[in-house]
Amino acid sequence: MKLNELKDNIGSTKSRKRIGRGIGSGKGKTSGKGHKGQKSRSGVSIKGFEGGQMPIHRRLPKRGFNNVNRIRFTELNLGNIQNLIDSKKIDPKKIISYKTLFDLGLVKSKKSKIKLLGKGDIEVKIDIEVSAFSKSAKDSVEKIGGSIIILDDKKKSISQDKKTGV
Repeated sequence: MKLNELKDNIGSTKSRKRIGRGIGSGKGKTSGKGHKGQKSRSGVSIKGFEGGQMPIHRRLPKRGFNNVNRIRFTELNLGNIQNLIDSKKIDPKKIISYKTLFDLGLVKSKKSKIKLLGKGDIEVKIDIEVSAFSKSAKDSVEKIGGSIIILDDKKKSISQDKKTGV
């Protein structure tokens, strides 16, 4: 076999359509774009246009409100912590830190905040670091003799300094 004998397989290549080359080509004169009008021009997008009528996305009322300053918490129940202690994934004698929870996959992001909730029972004394907690969770942990450590948020301390002027 020589280089000049090489050929593509049959049907592997397709010749491009040559538009605007006379009516005999089938794609002559208007090149398949029809006659005049907005859609025949290049670079025109009229996706939501309804012929001068008010478009449906502007006729329908807006619903709801998205608060950009909302603080989203990752919820953590006491029952889940007890299950992790029972399965020996958490050592109750050490402080249950944010890093411990992140390594176990309970917290997905390093920026997310944790809220301790009181669903379920806890039988072992624990010391845990969280961003927030519910009253029932605090009562359950303190009844056993454990403690909840609140992680200081830098933004919170900065905003308090601005308010007090310190």
